[in-house]
Amino acid sequence: MKSPLLPELVSFIETLPEPHILCDRQYHVLAANIAYRRSFGEDQVFVGRTCFDISHHFSVPCDQAGETCPLQRSLLSEQRERVLHLHHTPQGETYVNIELSPVRDGKGNFAYFIEKIEPVAVARGLSNAQGLVGRAPAFQRMLEMVARVAPSEATVLLLGESGSGKELVAKAIHDASRRVDKPFVTLDCSGLTETLFESELFGHERGAFTGATSRKEGLIEAANGGTLFLDEVGDIPLIMQVKLLRLLETGAYRRVGSTEPHMADIRLVSATHRDLRAMVKSGSFRQDLYFRLNTFPVELPPLRERSSDIPILAKSLLARVAADRNLIISEDSIELLRRYDYPGNVRELRNIIERASLLCNGEAIQPAHLPEEVRSSHVRREAITAKPVSLVELERQTLEARLAHHRGSRKMLADELGISERTLYRRLNKLKA
Repeated sequence: MKSPLLPELVSFIETLPEPHILCDRQYHVLAANIAYRRSFGEDQVFVGRTCFDISHHFSVPCDQAGETCPLQRSLLSEQRERVLHLHHTPQGETYVNIELSPVRDGKGNFAYFIEKIEPVAVARGLSNAQGLVGRAPAFQRMLEMVARVAPSEATVLLLGESGSGKELVAKAIHDASRRVDKPFVTLDCSGLTETLFESELFGHERGAFTGATSRKEGLIEAANGGTLFLDEVGDIPLIMQVKLLRLLETGAYRRVGSTEPHMADIRLVSATHRDLRAMVKSGSFRQDLYFRLNTFPVELPPLRERSSDIPILAKSLLARVAADRNLIISEDSIELLRRYDYPGNVRELRNIIERASLLCNGEAIQPAHLPEEVRSSHVRREAITAKPVSLVELERQTLEARLAHHRGSRKMLADELGISERTLYRRLNKLKA
């Protein structure tokens, strides 16, 4: 604290427009600039407290509480580190980007750390989207990837199971980009024939094919300046993959039935639940197109890998599907929801919550309002995960149970079991051994 560097560092962060704090190696806040105090509470005391107490209300450093600690990472790498954190703010819990820079003292040791806090635009988009809220590690890893790529112009490939929220993430990427004021246009590629896909994407001229009675603008034109989201890109017909590749390589396209070239000003985000690598190997998806789409892949975790998020997800979804009712979800119902595997992911959870809210006449959703597959899932899971029982152990358990309830003679018990009295005595002696 007595280092001559400290006054200069305090003066330096005070001039910065973004929220900054100055910490020592023991996580203590030595200074907080004006922007930080305005953002996180001018009436609060920050100096002297630990950064993990202020930001997370933790009693131990982040890396001891399941979070990534930028200070520890910086000590290891000896350079600037950037992480995504969920911080407590006067407005509630908010995702922020943390950029931490180490500062050496006069002896060359890392003595101080300057931490910059920036709001994450994509997190606001995710929080406002139906079903995309959470704090589970798998969700935070996905969100950090999205936050990094969103401000760029990179082509993004979203990978995840059906119902995991790929379109909502694509929209959040658009909302956090410089194209936010331009259109966000979606094309679901599943089930489209070659002709229909080409017409939808590129547009067509009047008379280009049977039924083309007028000129039609394609979705590329509709998305001009904005983002085009191709959902289920693995379903694009092979012959159309060539034309999509040409568009990505040259930026040029033609309407169906026209020779006039047009230039596309779009950012492409695509998504699939298919294994595109396997499709490339089988020849059903072009390798060159795969590499074009896969510039920045982002994996969306299935809901079963973020079960800790189910309580807050369920409550968030309930507030949307039953906004005019003051409903809650009982603890027993929450526990059942946590145990279910959700093959349909967040989309399925939303449907379950909406159905339950319609069946509920009272103030709380109870287990009886949930589908049978949710109520019985824990029974199936216990049966699947139970340790296999050997035939010898099963025989022992059966014999003990029959003995406990039998009130007649040993001969009668042997007859009931379908064995001889001698065999029964031999097995009883073995049981006592």
